[in-house]
Amino acid sequence: MRHFGKRRWYFFVPLIIAGIIAFGFIVMYLWNYTMPGIFNLPQISFWQAICLLILSRIFFSGGGKPFGHRQHNWSHRMHSKWENMSPEEKEKFSQHWNSGKHSCC
Repeated sequence: MRHFGKRRWYFFVPLIIAGIIAFGFIVMYLWNYTMPGIFNLPQISFWQAICLLILSRIFFSGGGKPFGHRQHNWSHRMHSKWENMSPEEKEKFSQHWNSGKHSCC
């Protein structure tokens, strides 16, 4: 059974590579179809499209961590703080939050 797991892993590597290549061509096509006409930007090559995919992953995923992971940590910390508050502190926090005077964003 262990040998079957190794064989299955080798099956997914070509699929992952094919997916990366497909996304590269999709990004290249969409860029070359829209950006030169709208913003007068030059067309890009396949490798530039792959680099754009990598850059977007770095910029928009927070350095490799998925968005949901950071949100989960924040909500877990807030829930823990809320559970440890006294009823008076909860009421004071709720009034402050609902007043719109908080500076979270």
